[in-house]
Amino acid sequence: MPNTIFGKIASGEIPADIVYEDEHVVAFRDLNPQAPTHVLVIPRKPIPTLNDVGDNDAELIGRLFLAAAKVAEQEGIAADGYRTIINCNAGAGQTVFHLHVHVLGGRPLQWPPG
Repeated sequence: MPNTIFGKIASGEIPADIVYEDEHVVAFRDLNPQAPTHVLVIPRKPIPTLNDVGDNDAELIGRLFLAAAKVAEQEGIAADGYRTIINCNAGAGQTVFHLHVHVLGGRPLQWPPG
């Protein structure tokens, strides 16, 4: 897999507004926010899409969602509510092919999403 912009953020090659990181994941503010709080949580391991997750990635996927919950708490949106989204492939809106979880909140979110 070619190194994406997210891979470069995870490795520190490109700066980002990082709000959380540990040895497995990095979370940073989206440059084109769709809500007052819009953070992307990515694994340090380059996985292109959700379709590419294997059995050996189960713990890492859990860590992505644990980090998303930590970010929501840290950002003050956990109690009021927030949404997590994973887009898989271009037809669903994925533009960077490095698995990532969107964490959105800070305003009422409608269903179905637009």
